[in-house]
Amino acid sequence: MKILVVDDSKLARLTLIKTLKEYEPSAEVYEAENGAIAVELFKSENPRVVFLDLTMPVMDGYEALKLIMQIDPHAQVVVVSADIQTHAQEQVLALGAKLMVPKPINSEKMVGILQQLVF
Repeated sequence: MKILVVDDSKLARLTLIKTLKEYEPSAEVYEAENGAIAVELFKSENPRVVFLDLTMPVMDGYEALKLIMQIDPHAQVVVVSADIQTHAQEQVLALGAKLMVPKPINSEKMVGILQQLVF
């Protein structure tokens, strides 16, 4: 299963991937440090799940989410952000994200996320 992890922080990406691999050890994980790279990887690799940060340089998560949903309206995007304001959550869900969860994702959160996605 292909999974795309998008965050401008390498540490945040590595932490999320480590937690993800506990539950999906065979996952093929792609990484992007901004939304522009994420959109290109989404087009070329067609991942089953995208873990997407909101605040990034070049192209933020909001714009990347819009473009990903235009490419595939059924994309499973999980927004992972430190911005947990109600407005941000309403906006990403309206754009098509499946879930929005606060950083960081620990093992307990990962189980809950994976249970809500379609594989």
